[in-house]
Amino acid sequence: NVHKRLERWEAGARATPRTEVVTQALMEVGRPIFFSLLVITVAFLPVFTLEGTEGRLFKPLAYTKTFSMAFAALLSVTLVPAVAALFIRGKIRTEAENPLARLLAAAYGPVCRFSLRFRWPILVAAGLLVAATVPVARRLGHEFMPPLNEGTLLYMPTAVPGMSEASAGDVLQRMDRVLKTFPEVSRVFGKAGRFATPTDPAPLEMFETVVQLRPQSEWPTGESWEALVGKLDTAMRFTGMPNVWWMPIQTRTEMLATGVRTPLGIQVLGPDLDGIDRVARQIEAALLEVPGTRSAFAERAGGGHYLDFDVDRVAAARYGLNVEDVQDAVEIAIGGKTVTTTVEGRERYPVTVRYARDFRSTLPDLERVLVATPDGAQIPLGQVARLVSRDGPAMLRDEGGRIYSYVFADTDRPIADYVEDARRIVSQRVSLPPGYRLEWTGQYRTLERARARLAFVVPLTLLVIFLLLVVNSGSAVEAALVMLAVPFSLVGAFWLLALLGYNLSVAVWVGIIALAGLDAETGIVMLLYLDLAWKERAPATRAEARAAIFEGAVKRIRPKMMTVTTIVAGLLPVLWSHGTGADVMKRIAAPMVGGVVTSALLELCVYPALYLTWKGRRLADQPPDLVP
Repeated sequence: NVHKRLERWEAGARATPRTEVVTQALMEVGRPIFFSLLVITVAFLPVFTLEGTEGRLFKPLAYTKTFSMAFAALLSVTLVPAVAALFIRGKIRTEAENPLARLLAAAYGPVCRFSLRFRWPILVAAGLLVAATVPVARRLGHEFMPPLNEGTLLYMPTAVPGMSEASAGDVLQRMDRVLKTFPEVSRVFGKAGRFATPTDPAPLEMFETVVQLRPQSEWPTGESWEALVGKLDTAMRFTGMPNVWWMPIQTRTEMLATGVRTPLGIQVLGPDLDGIDRVARQIEAALLEVPGTRSAFAERAGGGHYLDFDVDRVAAARYGLNVEDVQDAVEIAIGGKTVTTTVEGRERYPVTVRYARDFRSTLPDLERVLVATPDGAQIPLGQVARLVSRDGPAMLRDEGGRIYSYVFADTDRPIADYVEDARRIVSQRVSLPPGYRLEWTGQYRTLERARARLAFVVPLTLLVIFLLLVVNSGSAVEAALVMLAVPFSLVGAFWLLALLGYNLSVAVWVGIIALAGLDAETGIVMLLYLDLAWKERAPATRAEARAAIFEGAVKRIRPKMMTVTTIVAGLLPVLWSHGTGADVMKRIAAPMVGGVVTSALLELCVYPALYLTWKGRRLADQPPDLVP
């Protein structure tokens, strides 16, 4: 705008000082640009309401963008005017001398004339294009987050409870050998059971194998990540051990956040452990019928082997013993008991006593554990207690006063679409007894939480943006025109997502949220120059109105395209990126790239027609051939 004003100033009488011309030009666009940057800042507010994993992942991005845009808005009305007045010097080349401006005007001029002459067909066509995008958006899958390609796979098969250490070690070595035969695999490291840490309560039947892959450039030509996982899954079929393929870091964060080691977990809650186990097995069988199920496994309620000491109270009473005396003897013999503490200078060590392993390794040895009676006699434990080996649950979980068990499911489909089919099939195949219920957890629960939060916050944010636009323009109609850029941008956003094969996820919605702010910026810039041309021309007839709108649209096409090109140029490197974390960033950038392009194209075609319909409704009509 400064260049345009200086161009006219140099061609005229130069009655006013150059600095005043620059200041006046900046004042014309300063307020709209300030509010456009403020709208971009406000548009990211929904991201701050995200919780859990999605909040920790995207809030740093939201803080960075918010602070940068807020600072840019402040600089646009403080530093930029001073810099412009100081550094914009010398002769200003006219728009006609700029080859790029001439090219853009020559290309856009006929389009603008057509839009002004046939404005109603243009408006109807734009509405049909938006309506045609609805089926495309509905066909997109729904997932919580795209797969985070970490360059490493975590292979997690699960065996039935009761596997011995020798069997687990043998199976683990056979798995490692099979995995190492693939040329894409660089290194394999597997474990069964838990580490020597209380933070890893994994049972022996839970296997975890880290598969380190070679760079994708060394893979067979044309092989994708999904194809590799499918090939590995087909090769790693061990009887009774369903497979789960995930990423090491993502698995750990999901297990900490949801307690589930697969993308989907189904909680079976009820009053009875046997009933829970029976329902869980039925759900496991039903899930195998769902399309896209890679594996399904119900936790077994059994798997725990226990040695119970049933105290014979009558026999113990004959020796003057009670139950506590017998249990103390068992504790000392098997578990050990701290009897004193030794002091070594400033150091203190507990002294624990128990039987040596040779005296407590078998049932007959335990029956010979001596129990001291009140009169000083030592009697074998077998005379006052019966040793019984029993099976039971290896672990119990409870929530809300109800015990529960998990059914784990792994799928290669979008999680929300998979759950929709799984719910239907489970309801048909499984009949829940009274007092039992199901909870769908894992990534699906996190997705539903994020959906519910965004469904409330996003409309509220759009309302705040609309109010800011009203404050900027002083017109609710003009603010509504700017907001029309949102549906226009969704056309390109959803079509590009469909072309790239992306599903709707929290990352995609973060991109769409950011797109809403960019839409407002491009819409404000477009209407800004239409308003300036309208005020300068002050048209009295519709023919004059068409000429004014034509000038505001075509003569100022270069700054509009600069705005759009700058946004797209900043996002394309993200869309073309590769490596760890790129999958998430691509989902953020894709709707922004597609949305900004279609929003700009539709604004250039539709806004002149809408503006003429709005501003020219009370003007006298004249033949449209007077349009330049």
